[in-house]
Amino acid sequence: MTTAELNEMFARWSELDPHPTTELAYTTPFELLVAVILSAQATDVGVNKATRRLFPIANTPARLVALGVEGLKPYIATIGLFNAKAANVVAMSQRLLDLHGGDVPRTRAELEALPGVGRKTANVVLNTAFGEATIAVDTHIFRVSNRTGLAPGKDVRAVEEALLKRVPAQYRPDAHHWLILHGRYVCKARKPDCPACIVRDLCHFPDKTIDEKRLGADTRMK
Repeated sequence: MTTAELNEMFARWSELDPHPTTELAYTTPFELLVAVILSAQATDVGVNKATRRLFPIANTPARLVALGVEGLKPYIATIGLFNAKAANVVAMSQRLLDLHGGDVPRTRAELEALPGVGRKTANVVLNTAFGEATIAVDTHIFRVSNRTGLAPGKDVRAVEEALLKRVPAQYRPDAHHWLILHGRYVCKARKPDCPACIVRDLCHFPDKTIDEKRLGADTRMK
């Protein structure tokens, strides 16, 4: 993808959605951190259903530690890997109390030192809670970056590094959200909705889908 195509792609996404954000429900950096940990191999909708019940009861490190692992499990039992996630969330909360006065740290190294927090989770928190120009590469962003030719890479780290180099600075703070939403709702894994894609003409994917309903109507008219 050329620089001109790349710039046009982000300009269109910016015009369509000037202020994109996560679909996870949260009000504080700590709530976001918990939600992102819970979202691994789970949908945002499923996580929001769980945290809608959890956060009114325990939405601070102290309250989650007091709730404990066994107390937390019933609130998140509908989420995949809930046993391991419950242990990580309580351990993470305790670490925040012990080392950070209960506050979510604002550096990657400190975030990644927390139980249950990897590079992707740290990037989401840094970007969404603290406004850092990081890009967290999940399966959606990995797919979009490779499929479109925007930032090809063999693994998530390679794609992340390519995106940070290629995405223009003015678009970088919001790039994560545009890419994930595009992958979630348009550039889907099994069958991309190319007819509805606003960057279709810029995309380098060779196997673009067609509007089958319109094609059928055109065929009947002939």
